[in-house]
Amino acid sequence: MYSNIARSDGYKRSLLDFISFEYGLSGVSLTPAQRGFYGETWRLDVAQGMNEADSPGSSGVSEVSYFVKLVYAFEHKDTYRRSFPVMHHLWEHGVDFISRVVAARDGRLFTEFDGAILGVFDWIEGELIETDATKIPEYQMLAKVYTVPACGLDVPREDFSGGSSDVFFEQWGVLDDKTLLSLLEKNRGKIEHRAERLKHFAVLCRENIGDFFITHGDAGGNFIANGDKHFIVDWDNPVLAPPERDAWVMCSKDWAREAFEDALRQNGISYTLRTGRLAYYCYWFFFYYLTAFLDASADAKTVEEYLDGWIKDSISYCDLL
Repeated sequence: MYSNIARSDGYKRSLLDFISFEYGLSGVSLTPAQRGFYGETWRLDVAQGMNEADSPGSSGVSEVSYFVKLVYAFEHKDTYRRSFPVMHHLWEHGVDFISRVVAARDGRLFTEFDGAILGVFDWIEGELIETDATKIPEYQMLAKVYTVPACGLDVPREDFSGGSSDVFFEQWGVLDDKTLLSLLEKNRGKIEHRAERLKHFAVLCRENIGDFFITHGDAGGNFIANGDKHFIVDWDNPVLAPPERDAWVMCSKDWAREAFEDALRQNGISYTLRTGRLAYYCYWFFFYYLTAFLDASADAKTVEEYLDGWIKDSISYCDLL
């Protein structure tokens, strides 16, 4: 699901003028980019003069592309704002498979436009894809990220509060879509059971808080393949947390858990995935994504497909723990 706000030519011109002034990038074109869930995303193509090493007879102009993301939603602004130093920190420590933050001319890592937080990044060409085959390179890249020390970054730290279910039930309480309300009521037993499981594992996980790293939270859904090159984008919600925050999606697959731990060991990290933490994140993200659908005013069919869709295998595995 992507931003589908129709923007006028006047808005686009204002945005191009703003980026030109703040970043020194004079855009040739600005086109919608279907990447990310929250926020408004654009591809900015910029004409740049060629240097003397370019071939004779060339037009003298090359085109460079950038990714522009604006976040208007108040509840997501702080998270997005805090992510810029983290992305810059990772890039500075050799993590080159993420989107490099492009600083404004005055050195700021982000700016504000029309009430939104605006970020500019290098454009990464390729296809968003998630399959069993992409998990091995995904885990290798995540393990490399884990080797980067946080160094006092202002990044949220996991507290295992289990609060995602509370947020969901608050959203449910103010819904006025009768079809969606009927669907949720039909699944109340299942939903409340998962909320109880989340609270149970939250208590267990709080007994041992340690082995935290910079985690992504949705690397699989933001994996870009371009030939034999791979990237992980959309680092909007980094959290200092255990590796299970990134590993839970495939927790029902023995081979996936083993591959994740292999990637950790190959990067010098001695850690064994803990079933309690996998279960915590499985239930936590179940409610997180469910709430996101409600926030985005998704229709009942979309929510119904989610309840017993791709997440079902992980839930079934964790229900047995």
